Amino acid sequence: MQNRGKQKLQQGWLKWLSRRLPASKQITLSHKSIFILPSGFGIAWLVLVVLLFLLGTNYQNNLIMGLSFLLLSVFNTCIIYSYKNLAGLTLSSRQQSGHFAGSPIYYPIQLSSKRQAFEIQCQFKDQPLHSIKSVNNQQSQLLVTVDKVRRGINRPGRLKVESRYPLGLCRAWSNIDLDLSQLVFAEPIVDSNPVSFISKPGDEQEHSGKYVSGVDEFKGLKEYQTGEPLKQVAWKQWAQGRGMLTKEFEQPQGAPMWLALEDNADDIELALSHLAWHTEQLSQNNQVFGLTLSGQSIPPAHGEKHRLHVQTQLALFPRRSPARRPRK
Repeated sequence: MQNRGKQKLQQGWLKWLSRRLPASKQITLSHKSIFILPSGFGIAWLVLVVLLFLLGTNYQNNLIMGLSFLLLSVFNTCIIYSYKNLAGLTLSSRQQSGHFAGSPIYYPIQLSSKRQAFEIQCQFKDQPLHSIKSVNNQQSQLLVTVDKVRRGINRPGRLKVESRYPLGLCRAWSNIDLDLSQLVFAEPIVDSNPVSFISKPGDEQEHSGKYVSGVDEFKGLKEYQTGEPLKQVAWKQWAQGRGMLTKEFEQPQGAPMWLALEDNADDIELALSHLAWHTEQLSQNNQVFGLTLSGQSIPPAHGEKHRLHVQTQLALFPRRSPARRPRK
């Protein structure tokens, strides 16, 4: 019952935040988005003020009562400065790609402020805390970490921006949503049986699908070497004054390789990690390979664009819920 009540309170709080602070790529903090409460040190400060006031009134000591009023005025001043420290602070971020599961993600948060801001702390829920000493009108960047990410679309949720400047008596904070999402690739895990992913049993993995010199596809330009045929000279580039260059061509050697997810795999996540590792290895070797995944195929190709396409499909493969054990 207590857990359900706590979950309802959290859901209600998040719904209220969504209405008050909707998601946006760039957010500037104002009175609508800044919350202030006394810190632990601030509560102890207020208790001291009350004790001094009671002591001064009990013994009719104007000096002690004056000290209590002075401490209270300092507390009120901290509330104002705590708000002004965050007001006008602008935060934004940008999307990144190419991260693998099993390693932390660092979200780059850009901060700037119309007036000087000090001791700004940022963190996602249940994640490490990061701080920056000062922020001005020149844009600063803070890398905020998200640990223990899984493959697929990662959404870190709301970012807590907090400051206890100037004396730590008050905690001013805001929970903003920068609409962040990150595609996380499956974690590459070395596969001890790579032969099972070759299209033909007789093909050699070391050479199958590899590009060698040939005449099929244009590869690029290189400096002309004496004795090379003149028909391969790039005359257009020579006319442009770029010097004597020759055209290079290439062609795949042997049959292309195919990666496939076994339907009867006991551990789908491990199988996807093996495929991710093969994708990286084949791409580094510039080999041609395709992917068969859940009845859909990606045609054989090579290059960085093809690698990202294959890794994206592996990352977005639907998760399978674990089978329920029958009750005894």
